[in-house]
Amino acid sequence: MYDLASYVWALVLAGAIGIPAATCAVLYRSAVAAGVGRRAATAVTATTAAVLGAWLVLSGSLARAGVYRQDPGEVVPWLGVVVAGILIALLLATRIPLVSRILAEPGTPARLVLPRALRVVGVLFLIVMAQGHLPAAFALPAGLGDIAIGMAAPFVARRLACGTDHTGAVRFHMLGILDLIVAGSIGFLLIRLVEVTPSTAPLLLLPLALILTVPVPLALALHIVSLRRFRTAARLEEEKWRKGRPQILAKS
Repeated sequence: MYDLASYVWALVLAGAIGIPAATCAVLYRSAVAAGVGRRAATAVTATTAAVLGAWLVLSGSLARAGVYRQDPGEVVPWLGVVVAGILIALLLATRIPLVSRILAEPGTPARLVLPRALRVVGVLFLIVMAQGHLPAAFALPAGLGDIAIGMAAPFVARRLACGTDHTGAVRFHMLGILDLIVAGSIGFLLIRLVEVTPSTAPLLLLPLALILTVPVPLALALHIVSLRRFRTAARLEEEKWRKGRPQILAKS
């Protein structure tokens, strides 16, 4: 555990608990809108909340035990392995028929943007940097990128809810993914290959390890799912246009 101020812990927990909780709320609303029934919607939401909550507790225990620490001679980057594993598990979960039906509900893309508003808690990286515990090379792109995505999220969600600016939403999701990849790549390089002062050691310990192992893979999964949803909608529109084109030509 790294000795950080109590308000930094509060910001970490706001992101580590808030983003999964907001995602569960979105899932419930979309399930009801998709017509699966309130009992099924509650079951899906409760299961998702239980799984994400259990992972939060387990990841905290692993971080406390020092599993994520990158000691000299350590070959396996366990933090990266865990993040990749959680991301894959989340994406596989979206293939469950009931979950796929919920995600296909027309209003879901707008709702899925809303949990990203909580990414403004990325300001904690700037705070920890200012306290001298994180290098600017990581904290600046990670913190500023999260803040930008978080501030843009409500506006993107509103435009999607009005049925406009799908192109802007696609751009938003791509930038969100790029932000996470850039921050993750910089963090990986500073942890594994480049020695800097201050070091990136706090990222591998409590409380910051919770941000990297819970909301980060969840945010990535939400971005990917949203982009996949837009691609599917675009393909359906294209097929509809192709089917209707012969009729238009015949009338003309």
